[in-house]
Amino acid sequence: MSNFYLYFYIYLALFVIVVTLYLGRRRRRHATHSAQLQQAIQSGLTEPPSLHPVVDLTRCMGSGACVKACPEQALGVVDGKAVLINAAHCIGHGACAAACPVEAIKLVFGTEKRGIDIPNVTPEFEANVPGIFIAGELGGMGLIRKAAEQGRQAIGALRKKTGGAADYDVVIVGCGPAGLSAGLSAIEHKLKYKLIEQEDSLGGSVYHYPRRKVAMTAPFKLALIGSVKFGDVQKEKLLEFWQDVVKKTGLEISFRERMEAIERVGEGFLVRTNRSSYTARTVLLALGRRGTPRKLDVPGEESAKVVYRLVDPVQYEGLAVLVVGGGDSALEAAITLSQQSGTEVTLSYRSAAFSRVKQKNRLQLEQQEQLGQLRVLLNSQVRRVAEDHVEIEHDGVPQRLRNDAVIVCAGGLLPTPLLQEIGIRFETKFGTE
Repeated sequence: MSNFYLYFYIYLALFVIVVTLYLGRRRRRHATHSAQLQQAIQSGLTEPPSLHPVVDLTRCMGSGACVKACPEQALGVVDGKAVLINAAHCIGHGACAAACPVEAIKLVFGTEKRGIDIPNVTPEFEANVPGIFIAGELGGMGLIRKAAEQGRQAIGALRKKTGGAADYDVVIVGCGPAGLSAGLSAIEHKLKYKLIEQEDSLGGSVYHYPRRKVAMTAPFKLALIGSVKFGDVQKEKLLEFWQDVVKKTGLEISFRERMEAIERVGEGFLVRTNRSSYTARTVLLALGRRGTPRKLDVPGEESAKVVYRLVDPVQYEGLAVLVVGGGDSALEAAITLSQQSGTEVTLSYRSAAFSRVKQKNRLQLEQQEQLGQLRVLLNSQVRRVAEDHVEIEHDGVPQRLRNDAVIVCAGGLLPTPLLQEIGIRFETKFGTE
């Protein structure tokens, strides 16, 4: 009997130790996640930029599986329930929803405060305007694997459309996962297609993900290629894969060609771009939600030295660079450039403070400014871009700064008004699927 009690007390002690360690870890995790949530609230970073998870608190068991599955550390466990603690970090790939053991997470667009316009489409991805199809992020699907599937299925539906003579069976607008998949399907079905992309790179929104971010969470299927068995994969590897697919299949892409108008012509459409015009029986809009870069609308902006994203910081080494914008992309560009040898960096922002940026970026910016590596001009606006300088109004006082390059990070404009002009109807989503 004495051995029984001995083993009992040993197991009891072990049990108490395990429970104590578990509860201690849980308290520390709760404290950390609560602090991160409060920091996000204080920084005004509680509004997700796009597709994001919403947790059903009545079903959530607080297992933390979603937290472990999120490489962006956007989720945390607070008071025993999963919470979006770093909304600005979320890129909507859905790893959290797939990992939840009780299916307590759904992915939605918009919030109660900020709605997002999503076009109405049929199950075949056709808009209310016959002959215009919408797939991918613009249509409300931010998940890469599903956007690619939508692009493939949309081509399968629109190829059944018949009509008069046209330059192309389909003009595909956008070269993200949906557009690339659609282009491959067009080749497979022997359709005459035109694939245009307003930027100089493929990949759509994926191209603009932060370095080494996870961009895929499940296998998907591509025409001509078959099943693509990706699990979690970083942005760089996925872009390399897309580039290899383009080379192998001969997919033709017209880069730096921006859609400017779509007009109904007979039974088809006339698609106008900044380069040319094309007639098409159908149009597939596979646009992302970044939209066309927002411009400054000042004299000299058409100069070749003005760009709308930072691609290679090294190319600006030793130059005088002006970064314009007040979001995370602008701060990150300014910080990265300030770390290049001999680069003279100025960050211009029209408001008096950075209200919606990550705390990490805010602190790094302040550090670089204190070290004299960059200059921040709040309450400033660019008035003119010249060959060797820029003219800025800072606190109402005109200034002239030596300048070799301008990088505008002011967000993008979706072509919603253009699409509404041709009759496409939208529904505003306020935190709904």
